[in-house]
Amino acid sequence: MPNQRAKPTLRRRRLGGLLADCRDKAGLSGEDAAALMGWHHTKLSKVENARAGVTPKDIDLLMSTYGVTDTDLISALQGLARDAGKQGWWATYGDVVANPYRDYLSLESDAVGIRFYGGHLVPGLLQRPGYAKAIITGTAMPPRTPQEVQALVDVRMARQAVLSRTDRSPLKLRAVIHQSVLQQDFRGDQSIMLDQLNHLLYMSERTNITIQVMPMSAGAHPGLLGLFSVVDFEKPWPTVVQLENILGGTFVEGTADVQQFDDAFEAIVADALSVDASRKAIMNRIEEIRR
Repeated sequence: MPNQRAKPTLRRRRLGGLLADCRDKAGLSGEDAAALMGWHHTKLSKVENARAGVTPKDIDLLMSTYGVTDTDLISALQGLARDAGKQGWWATYGDVVANPYRDYLSLESDAVGIRFYGGHLVPGLLQRPGYAKAIITGTAMPPRTPQEVQALVDVRMARQAVLSRTDRSPLKLRAVIHQSVLQQDFRGDQSIMLDQLNHLLYMSERTNITIQVMPMSAGAHPGLLGLFSVVDFEKPWPTVVQLENILGGTFVEGTADVQQFDDAFEAIVADALSVDASRKAIMNRIEEIRR
């Protein structure tokens, strides 16, 4: 069986796309830019198509060639060039982490903030092991083996480190979940939800985490159209939206399309309970379960 070429990392794909955008804005063709750099035209093509890497020094030369003087952009591109080929911690889990999920984990690890509307799910960054295991077991298509389910639970727990990272500011999470989530009952095992709800209450006390509940009485709102995450980065990196589905998820990029999700999320927040009222709703459900 022939060896399969490894799929380029998402960081390398984003870097290639941004470099191509800089070249286009400079009004240069790929062949002209390569000639100015003293490169064979195929080298630049491979870089822009994420089939080859570049060094920070190459970034300096490319930006000089394209007339780019924005120091923040140049610094960001250099940083991405240094990290573009690196595999994330999730690589150790092998094929159990599918490529779309790997891409999202890469985005999540680089992000400064995530705005999440989960409908009938607690966001993965706030899930407890028991809840995560129940959700993964019940939703994975095709079904996973017990060993694969446990590996995915472990990945989900490891992801949560971004909320308390110390190498840079912890990720800011704004999550809106539907009130029906509070009522979930996993085959009569209420200990799963009791543990999960207590965790939500605990995490809601963190300064970098905002949790709101969408009440049953809210009526129609944009979140009814599906689960999504708006992933924000430090400038100059553009915001990306992830849409989750049964196949794993897709990404939305581009200013106009992303703006629609920005607007949708703000509309959802406006219809949701306040932070204090949401905490009260969670506490009330905890008391109901305990009775």
